[in-house]
Parts: sequence; C-alpha cells; structure tokens
Amino acid sequence: MKTASDEFLVATAQNGGNWAYAELCERYRPLMFHIVHRITRNSHDTEDVIQDTLLKAFVHIRTFDGRSAFSTWLTRIAINSALMMLRKRKWHLEASLDDCDDANLRRPLEITEPSNNPEEHFLRIEMQLRVGQAIHRLSPRLRKVTEIRRSHDGSIKEIAVMAGLSVSATKSRLSRAKMKLRQPLERI
Repeated sequence: MKTASDEFLVATAQNGGNWAYAELCERYRPLMFHIVHRITRNSHDTEDVIQDTLLKAFVHIRTFDGRSAFSTWLTRIAINSALMMLRKRKWHLEASLDDCDDANLRRPLEITEPSNNPEEHFLRIEMQLRVGQAIHRLSPRLRKVTEIRRSHDGSIKEIAVMAGLSVSATKSRLSRAKMKLRQPLERI
C-alpha cells in the first residue's frame, strides 16, 4: 500500500480502515517530526506532540473534507499541538527543590520570563504583519507555495508534496515569489 494515494487512504480510513490510517501516519511521521522539533527543540516533547497529533487526527479523520492536502491538515494539527504545549509549559514554570541549598533557601525564588523585551517583540510582530501583507498581494499560485514555505520551513521536496506540485515547479514559484517580494520588503 506504499503506492496508494493519500485520497484513497483517507477515504478508507474515514470508512473504518485503520490500516489506511496507520499507513498515513507512517508516511507523514518524519515530516511532522521535522516541523514539530523546530518548534519544541526537544525530542521528548516532539514525540509527545506527534502522539497527540495522531490521536486528534484519528478522532477527527471523518471531518477532513479534502479542501487541503491531508499532509497540510495533519501538519496544521501538529503545529497547533506544539504551540499549545509551549503555552502550557509557559504557565507551569517549575523550580526543583532538589537544586536548592541552604543559601538559596534564604533568597526569594525568582522565575524570569524567557521572552525578549517588549520593543523587540512588537518590531517582530510588525515585520511579520508586513511580510504577510506582501505575501497576500502575490498571485494565488505564488502565494500558496510561499505560505507553505513560511509556515512549515521544510525542504523544497516537502513543500512540493504539501502543495501538490513537482519539485521544479515549486522551486520556480518560490523563486518568482522571492523576486516579487524583494522590492516591497526592501523598504522595510
């Protein structure tokens, strides 16, 4: 079944074919690992997120309507799961009492915020907004591959798979998009 199309496997999985879902999981696990690991930067957290993603996708496979590629749908679930895990971790900052000695017990416990200063944060948001606006002005064909590249930051081959294009068409469209984006973004 390695040569079966995603559409066939999804339809079979939606009708109760667990073997088809297992094949989809095996097919896209390396891509998910690459993308999620870039977010979590931790192999254990990455594995947890992938397990959570696969469970969510299995539970909701019947809601997949095919408007996007299955790989895009699965990747979006993985990214959302990874970001949710990071948000939860941020709110549950912990300090080990094993690491404290008598001198440290006399000082109040300080938990520092690991994020950048507010000015850098808002400059980054403004830049992302402007880049997003410039991408939105691209033609739909160029916008699609550019948005995939921006959100997944994978290899050209991975982007081609997600966009449903050949590698050469993907390279060409990314190159044309880069040329069209260069002028408006140089002013920033």
